[in-house]
Amino acid sequence: MHIAELDIPGVFVVTPELRKDERGSFFEGMRADEFESATGRRFVPLQINYSVSQNNTLRGIHSVTSPPGQAKYVTCVRGRLRDFVVDLRPGSPTFGKSASNVLDPESGRSVFVPEGVGHGFLSLADDSCISYVLSSVYVPGTQIDIDPLDPDLALPWGWTTPPLMSQKDANAMSLRQAEAAGLLLPYHAPAARISA
Repeated sequence: MHIAELDIPGVFVVTPELRKDERGSFFEGMRADEFESATGRRFVPLQINYSVSQNNTLRGIHSVTSPPGQAKYVTCVRGRLRDFVVDLRPGSPTFGKSASNVLDPESGRSVFVPEGVGHGFLSLADDSCISYVLSSVYVPGTQIDIDPLDPDLALPWGWTTPPLMSQKDANAMSLRQAEAAGLLLPYHAPAARISA
């Protein structure tokens, strides 16, 4: 499995090694030991969610306040998604910046989203299903919703017709409003790793 950090600190793309034969294919979607070795970070799942979306559905940008904070390991298990992460951590060298990947079951590619980084996606096929493996359980009242169409973020969603969105996402606050309200988790640079 190949684990690479994106331009946003703490965000990793995990690309598995696919094994194919006449029966189909197999891959390891997550290996805690390899993930910790490559990133210096331990990830312990406490909840798993799935969402299914029709084509051209936009969900996000979502994060969780601290406490409890929430890291996510996201994978497309059916269909195809244009996945976005947005650095929502004041003080981060990439605050307000985004990164994007296309996720699909054929590649098995996953994205690790650390605490304080927002996540959203645009479904590129009907019946697309995303799996969220989460580091904390759902706590009512802790979700942060950022306007996915915030002009300050200028996310390149790439749709050709306006997407289907929930009222909650359509009415979400801008990044500036969330920062002014003190809702965002401040950035903490990772501790230096000591080589053996």
